[in-house]
Amino acid sequence: MAHNPETSLRPIVIFDTTLRDGEQSPGASMNLAEKMEVAEALVELGVDVIEAGFPIASPGDFEAVRDIARNVRGSTICGLARCRQEDIDRAWEALRHAERARIHVFLATSPIHRDHKLKMSKDEVIENVVACVQRAKNYCGDIEYSPEDATRTEPDFLCQVIEAAIAAGATTVNIPDTVGYATPAHMAEIVRDVRNRVPNIDRAVLSIHCHDDLGMAVANSLAAVETGAGQVECTINGLGERAGNCSLEEIVMALRTRHDHYRAATGIHTRRLVPTSRLVSNITGLQVQRNKAIVGQNAFAHEAGIHQDGMLKERTTYEIMQPEDVGFSTSDLVLGKHSGRAALADRAKAMGYSLGREQVDILFDQFKLLADRKKEIYDADIAALIEQQIHAVSEKWTLDSYKVLCGTGQVPEVTLRLRRGDEKSTVSMACGDGPIDAIFLAIAQVTGIPVVCKDFNVHSVTVGNDAQGEVLVQVEHNGQVYRGRGVSTDSVEASAKAFLNAINRVAALTNGMGR
Repeated sequence: MAHNPETSLRPIVIFDTTLRDGEQSPGASMNLAEKMEVAEALVELGVDVIEAGFPIASPGDFEAVRDIARNVRGSTICGLARCRQEDIDRAWEALRHAERARIHVFLATSPIHRDHKLKMSKDEVIENVVACVQRAKNYCGDIEYSPEDATRTEPDFLCQVIEAAIAAGATTVNIPDTVGYATPAHMAEIVRDVRNRVPNIDRAVLSIHCHDDLGMAVANSLAAVETGAGQVECTINGLGERAGNCSLEEIVMALRTRHDHYRAATGIHTRRLVPTSRLVSNITGLQVQRNKAIVGQNAFAHEAGIHQDGMLKERTTYEIMQPEDVGFSTSDLVLGKHSGRAALADRAKAMGYSLGREQVDILFDQFKLLADRKKEIYDADIAALIEQQIHAVSEKWTLDSYKVLCGTGQVPEVTLRLRRGDEKSTVSMACGDGPIDAIFLAIAQVTGIPVVCKDFNVHSVTVGNDAQGEVLVQVEHNGQVYRGRGVSTDSVEASAKAFLNAINRVAALTNGMGR
C-alpha cells in the first residue's frame, strides 16, 4: 500500500472501480481523455488498485485500459474479464504494459444465475473458474476472482468455488453483493464463513464489492472489514449501476474516524477526497447531493443555533471530522472584489488545485468579473470557476450577448450574438417554450449543429440571491451524447454557456462540422 498513517492498524486495500462499474451509471460515460484524468487523480488520491475497464466490452474500453496501463504509474491497473478465454486474452493485451497489472475474472455462482443465465451445473462452474484462473495466471501473477451474486449463493458451494479458485492461482477472492441484497449481519456471516471454512484462504486477500440497492453498501462493506475482509471495492461518489456502489470517501473516512473500533486503515490521502469528488462529478455531469456524507456541500455546515453555539465553544461537540481532513478549506467565506491575486492563488492551492501561472491569471480575471456581480465569494464559487477552466474545450463559438423577451402565453423573442474568432453572428427569432428553449434553438441556428437536449439540470453553487447558478446539459448529436457546463449569476446566461459548451464539444469531435 502507498501510505498507512496508522502502522499498528490492519491495512485495507482500496480497489476503485469508478472507471468500470462507476461508468456504467446512466449518463456517466467518459471519453478517453477524461478517463486518463480520473485515473491520474486516483493515483494522487492513493488508490491501491484501479479497475480501468472491461477490455473486451468495446474498442473504446480496450483503448482506455491500454492507455491507462501504459501511462499511469503508482497504482495496480486492473482489467475485468468474464470466465472466457477471449476475454482473458483481450484483458492481458490491454494490461501488458502496466507497471503492475491485475486480471479480474468473474463467473456467477448463485442458483438464479446458474439456472437461468449460465445454464451450468455446479461442477461446470467450478471447472470453468479453475480453467480461466489458470489461463489468467499464465499472463500475470496478480489474479482476482469474483463469484458474481455471491450473497445469494449457497454457503457450501461458495466456499467450494473460492477454494478451487485460490488453488488455481487467484491471489484475491472477491465477494460481490451484485444486486445489493445483503444486510450487515448477513455479510458478516458470509465473510466469517469463508474465512473459517476455506482451508487455503490464507493464500489470498478476501475482498468485498457491495451495491447500494437497499442503501447498505457502506454498512455491508464495513461489516465485511470488521470480520476480516482485506480489500474494499468502491467508487468515487458511490457511482455505479442502479443505486450505485460503496462510496470510497465514506468507507475511507469511516475506517479513519473509527479506527478504534475497526482497527484498520487505508492508504488514501484524504485531503484529496473533495477535489477528486468534484473532478468526477464535473466529468460525468452527475451532481453530488448537498447532504452527501463527507464530500457534500452541507457535510460540515451547521445552521441550528444550538449546534453553532456548541461549535464556537468546542468543535468536537458537533464535528467528528475536520473539513480540511477531506479537502474542504478551513474557512469558507473569504474573498471579495478587493482581494488580490496572491490571496486567490493561495485559496485555490488550499482547496487542492494545482494551477500554473497562466491559469491563475485567467482565474483572477474571471474572479474580478464575478466580484463585480457578487458581494461575497465562497470556496464553491472559486471551485466552479477553476473547474470551468480546467474542463474547457476549444471554443469555436463564444457567447457575446443575448436578449430574450417573453411572458405568459407569449412566444419568446430572442436576439443572440455569438463570436467565432474575429467574426460575430447575430440571429433574431421568435421560437421555443420559454427563454432557455429559445436560447438553445437560437444557438443551434447560428452554429448549424442540430442537437437534441436530453437532460438539463440547474442548481445553486452557493447561497443567497446573488449565488451563481451552475447548469449541466446533455445533448445528442448523431447518436452520440455530449455534456456541457456553464456557470453564471444569471441562470439564463449559464444555460446558454452550458449549451454552447456542449456544441463546442460536438464541433471538436466532429472536425468542426457546422457553419
